[in-house]
Amino acid sequence: MRLVSILLIAAPLFSQGIVSGNAPSLPRPKFSGLPFPVTFTDIAASAGLTMSHVSGSPERKRYIIEANGSGVAFLDYDEDGRLDVFLLNGSRLEPPPPSTSRLYRNTGSGKFVDVTTRAGLDRAGWGNGVCGGDFDNDGRLDLYLTYWGPNSLYRSQGDGSFTDIASRAGVAGPAGDWSTGCTFLDYDRDGLLDLFVAGYAGFDPKKTPLPGQFPFCFFKGAPVFCGPRGLPHGSLTLYRNTGEGKFQDVSLETGIRKATACYAFTAVAADLNHDGWTDLYVACDSTPSLYFRNNRGRDFSELATQAGIAYNEHGAEQAGMGLAIADYNNDGWLDITKTNFIRDYPNLYLNLGKGFFEDRAASSGLAINPHYVLWGAGLEDFDNDGWRDLFQVAGHVYPELQKIEPYSNPRLLYRNLRNGKFEDVSHLAGPGVAALHSSRGAAFGDFDNDGDVDVLVMNMHQPPSLLRNDLTSSNNWIKVKLEGPAIGATVIVHAGGLRQSAPALSQSSFLSLNDRRLHFGLGEAKAVDRFTVRWSSGEEEEFPGMEANRLVLLVHGSRQSKASPLPR
Repeated sequence: MRLVSILLIAAPLFSQGIVSGNAPSLPRPKFSGLPFPVTFTDIAASAGLTMSHVSGSPERKRYIIEANGSGVAFLDYDEDGRLDVFLLNGSRLEPPPPSTSRLYRNTGSGKFVDVTTRAGLDRAGWGNGVCGGDFDNDGRLDLYLTYWGPNSLYRSQGDGSFTDIASRAGVAGPAGDWSTGCTFLDYDRDGLLDLFVAGYAGFDPKKTPLPGQFPFCFFKGAPVFCGPRGLPHGSLTLYRNTGEGKFQDVSLETGIRKATACYAFTAVAADLNHDGWTDLYVACDSTPSLYFRNNRGRDFSELATQAGIAYNEHGAEQAGMGLAIADYNNDGWLDITKTNFIRDYPNLYLNLGKGFFEDRAASSGLAINPHYVLWGAGLEDFDNDGWRDLFQVAGHVYPELQKIEPYSNPRLLYRNLRNGKFEDVSHLAGPGVAALHSSRGAAFGDFDNDGDVDVLVMNMHQPPSLLRNDLTSSNNWIKVKLEGPAIGATVIVHAGGLRQSAPALSQSSFLSLNDRRLHFGLGEAKAVDRFTVRWSSGEEEEFPGMEANRLVLLVHGSRQSKASPLPR
């Protein structure tokens, strides 16, 4: 009885910390020797992106909230055809005065200007995640931002400005919550975008232990911040859009709140089992990740364990951070990659169909760099060959332990070898990939409209990186913009004998928002044969093909493909 009592008392102490494996670096396969025509150059400084991210002290992290950083967004807020940049900012637990997030307008020719105040987005606070969607069906992109504290729902006013209506819409959340992931989705297919919000942990600096206070508030023998284990779990919330700018909390009746033991990060909404209903997948830190299968709009069943996407291939919990979803092997099914903490492999969940997945991280060649803490990720076709590559950003969480493990790391880029395997080509991808930063969020999109995918990266205590893709290949491409029930929809491009699939997402990477225009490389194909869209309303619609190297607008119900201009 005495032993049981001791164990019960000790349980909270030994539950501190972050799940970290002991995964070895698998041998690097022989390099293919194939040229890689992608070079990334960081042009953030010359472009005018000057905001330096704030997240507690840059020298030492006393609490976990100071370590996680924020997401970023590529968005066209003023609908001029050019991608603008939104940078979430963090804060400090003590003076000086807090900083605000920043919105930069793309003026063309690789330049941006700060329009934050004019746009009404100059809120100070501890920002975490961003997701986007047109919740009021007025044709304009609205934004939801998560914070430690009340969240913000920014409705676009149509004049380049936004108004925060979170409180009167009923989606601000409790003042003490620490929200991270979010995504819009139309889970009940009523034509109105609903909202899912993920909570990371219960955090109160007055009640949270300091580094070294408990046995597991150490890393490699050195005292570090405690958590997430040992902190109260965050909560998950689903808000149903009732129209007229109002939402109703339906977390209990839909089964979302049944998942209680999680530290949730990035959330994505997509139809993962091809049944016509938008599902939810959530990357969780130091707890099993979550897959909510949509039961035809009635409620959700959490089936991550059964589906094979709760743990790694050996059944172990992981410290999940970021997510990217697309069809990496062009078999018609959406696959998932998830980033994790150091001394662990990222996941590459191959979709087997019928709601089942298999982790192919080791066999695919992604188990050669377990010595990085990975965050944002993108499955994008950077060389336009018709096969999606994998980009990951990295950065440690303990700046005070620089002598033990580097706080700043390079980025990682893996080329798709078209046979189910990836090859590390980071050393070929230019100075923007090799540069050392402690990064978190990353967004993917073509900010200069030159037909290749660029990357926006959040860096801790530094300005962001804007990685311009200087592609030298003559491969062709197509971009697809959806108009209609898009969030959660899947676009299939038939071209050059390939069938490529990608979803329209409200959030992905690490707490970030990508270019809403879906990009597909076409290789040598000079045209797309046809487009198929599985709309989130459940309808499947065919559209005629289009010549390559242009933006195509696909309007729900029109069955017509319309070329759209791309300003430079």
